[in-house]
Amino acid sequence: MIKVRDIAKSYGEKKVVDDVSLSIEKGKITSLIGPNGAGKSTVISMVTRLLDKDSGEVLIEGDNIFTQPNNALAKRISILKQTNHLELKITVRELVSFGRYPYSKGRLKDEDHRIIDEAIEYMELGELEDRYIDELSGGQRQRAYIAMTIVQDTEYIFLDEPLNNLDMKHSVQIMQILRRLVREKGKTIIIVIHDINFASCYSDNIIALKNGRVAVSGTKHEVIKKNILEEIYEMEINIQCIFGHNICIYFDDQAGDVTEDDAQEYAQTVAHEQLRA
Repeated sequence: MIKVRDIAKSYGEKKVVDDVSLSIEKGKITSLIGPNGAGKSTVISMVTRLLDKDSGEVLIEGDNIFTQPNNALAKRISILKQTNHLELKITVRELVSFGRYPYSKGRLKDEDHRIIDEAIEYMELGELEDRYIDELSGGQRQRAYIAMTIVQDTEYIFLDEPLNNLDMKHSVQIMQILRRLVREKGKTIIIVIHDINFASCYSDNIIALKNGRVAVSGTKHEVIKKNILEEIYEMEINIQCIFGHNICIYFDDQAGDVTEDDAQEYAQTVAHEQLRA
């Protein structure tokens, strides 16, 4: 388990993360949701030590991450940042191989190649492994980056908005892969995500932030509720339970063009697309 206690971050006089405390349960998907500027990305950047904290502590299995050697920490947690820009002309396989650096220091051994092969197969990248990253679609590229985090072989995987710029089909594929990582490999995944319906369908636990603080934390069924989400997002949100998942409907119907049947059809479409095997 990861325990975060009273972490804070300010830029000048603006406090972007205000004494946040939370727990991340092992073997689950935990989603961080909330409006823009809520502090989601800043929180996981501090938790993964990409960003210095002003105060507070982060414990992994009781160990303070800020006293861990870099190489030791790289074998416990991995992070896929929101933006990944590589100027190098590298293939999918070369990119995935970077994830083995904490173990190989650039000198890949047979065991490293075995783990790389397994991740490429797992992410269904076999036909693409010799292609250059800049030749891939957004969904293919994102799968390659996730494969790189898999071969790092950490128990905890942090993903900062991995669905950015992906259409629904590719977003569904990525979320299904994350669920498989939890189910088949016992990974613990922490994801910053904007789409609350994806969070509702694929998460186990949800932490909602607002104005740099934790507004609410709990299971997805405890958090995805009309009164809670309306307070967090400051807008009207209707919820329908479809296939056992709470689907949020938040488009504007003030013009009178949206009927109840339209809303139900929308909810069923979202649930069906996101839950397809």
